[in-house]
Amino acid sequence: MRYGIYLPNQGEFADVGVLVDLARAAETAGWDGFFIWDELLPLYAHNDVVRAVLGDSDDAADAMVALAAVATATERIRFGTLVTAVARLRPEAVARQAVTLDRLSGGRLVLGVGLGHPDDQFTAFGLEADLRTRAAMVDEFLDLMDRLWSGEPVDFDGEYYSCHGVAMAPTPLQRPRIPIWIGAGGSYRAPRRRAARWDGFAPASEQWPDEVIPHETYAEIADDLRAAGAPTSQYDLVVIGNADATKPTPATIPQYERTGVTWVLVQALSVADARDRILAGPLGGGVGPAGPD
Repeated sequence: MRYGIYLPNQGEFADVGVLVDLARAAETAGWDGFFIWDELLPLYAHNDVVRAVLGDSDDAADAMVALAAVATATERIRFGTLVTAVARLRPEAVARQAVTLDRLSGGRLVLGVGLGHPDDQFTAFGLEADLRTRAAMVDEFLDLMDRLWSGEPVDFDGEYYSCHGVAMAPTPLQRPRIPIWIGAGGSYRAPRRRAARWDGFAPASEQWPDEVIPHETYAEIADDLRAAGAPTSQYDLVVIGNADATKPTPATIPQYERTGVTWVLVQALSVADARDRILAGPLGGGVGPAGPD
């Protein structure tokens, strides 16, 4: 089991210097991962828990720029977005950004992607709001990006994206590619089928950030992933803990692990709380077999 910190890119976390300091502290304290939101607009209008902690701040940091700073300030810890709504972006640009970050960090990037939520992150800029259309765009986007990472000439004619005779270099350090985690609501079956084609799945509770998907549901998710063709090894299944770090409990960590879970992410919605949890370490910060009851 690996343990990561999961933080906003908004409010007081919009200061990239703060994120860098927290990432350094997490690496020193023995955490395995450092993940941040990739939200374009503030979430406070859509979630009372987020509003209560982050307030009504409109401040937000660009996630990729912030992670470039994290990459240069750390040496070991894995890092990434969770999640990037790729249907509002261009596959060739994200492919180039991701490879640059991967090589800058010595192969430590994880790219978490999803359909995006809420819809105003799309409609405010005249982008596609229909979820079925965005799902098709995500599938096509990932197919093209994966081909561009190969370094071979790519000819691609899709419904939403195209590419003709392009070979992009350099290629990622990580093989067979930069890991792609699919983030989505945990009760939906379609994202599980999408996630099985890639490298990991990070389902979220529909009561996020208050609740955590129970380990019994993870057993069902793991069955669906295997049935859809997900590999039985080298595949990441992620638990996103709740906002006050009381779930999952130390007693339930082994139960999650038996279902195939490989990562537990501990959330923090304030900088002070993030510092406290980071300094306590992954086994003293409310998770893991050595954590508090």
